[in-house]
Amino acid sequence: MTMTDAPAPPSAAPAPPPEPPRRTFRQRLSRFDLKASPYFYVSPFFLLFALVGLFPLGYTVWVSLHEWDLLKGRGEFVGLGNFAEILADGMFWNSLGNTLSIFVMSAVPQLVVALVVAYLLDQGLRAATFWRMGALVPFIVTPVAVALIFSSIFGEADGLANNLLNLIGISDLDWKHDTFLSHVAVATMVNFRWTGYNALILLAAMQAVPRDLYESAALDGAGSIRRFFSITIPTIRPTLIFVIITATIGGLQIFAEPKLFDASSAGGIGGSDRQFQTTVLFLWELAFFRRDFGEAAAVAWLLFLLIVGIGLINFLISRRIATGASPKPNRQTRRATKGTRR
Repeated sequence: MTMTDAPAPPSAAPAPPPEPPRRTFRQRLSRFDLKASPYFYVSPFFLLFALVGLFPLGYTVWVSLHEWDLLKGRGEFVGLGNFAEILADGMFWNSLGNTLSIFVMSAVPQLVVALVVAYLLDQGLRAATFWRMGALVPFIVTPVAVALIFSSIFGEADGLANNLLNLIGISDLDWKHDTFLSHVAVATMVNFRWTGYNALILLAAMQAVPRDLYESAALDGAGSIRRFFSITIPTIRPTLIFVIITATIGGLQIFAEPKLFDASSAGGIGGSDRQFQTTVLFLWELAFFRRDFGEAAAVAWLLFLLIVGIGLINFLISRRIATGASPKPNRQTRRATKGTRR
């Protein structure tokens, strides 16, 4: 047997890896703080939302399934009977039609004018702070004051609107008794109060658009209108969608303006013939005039579903419009983008 044929000595077993040092209590506390502190910071919002948002929402479902009197409290369980009663009530459909009519008359002009105002404020005007504060002043005024002022303006006997129309040969209009004219008056109040607020939100988004895009497009011969539709609108798409959604929610929940528009002669129910009674105003009448909390809760849930549905439709349409505003980047946009990337 030669030396080369001798068996190799057994190799030594690998040493076990050293155990990691145990963390001290302070280190464990620091690690827990690092992971858990963000949740503690945001938890007050969710706790408050659960208290004033989710709980009333769930409790409204419970109320809508019962006969519920304002003074006597809960009655017998009726299931979906309250919803069937509301859907068969012509006053509900009248209020729904009024709400949609006022919503269209207020939301569409409001967003268009807000876009124009935001674009003008983004052009480097002199005393820009003054003009921006002026756009926000109507929003600061309380809804009650706005409703009382415009109720006087649209007065049928000696209101400012009819006096101005008389100057150009138009006779007095029935602003508070005609259905269409009352919708125009209420929508005017809404537009007066919310247009400047939405304009400032859109202005903040416009100021974040890189100025190189505008400069490159201007050098390539694009006019201000072309720059607005090809650069501004696609760039501020997320903010525009946000404004559309919030305007939809607020427009379908309108209450103070129709409530106070003709409160003295119509009892605050939306006109003598309910010609401008909105859905929330109808809900208020059910709850506090008829004392029927069950049907009022059913109206609240039907309105909630309507807002979700219309909000989703608005989101899809606005996203499609904003995406289709500039389907392919034009020459000046491509050049400006290359310049910013460099």
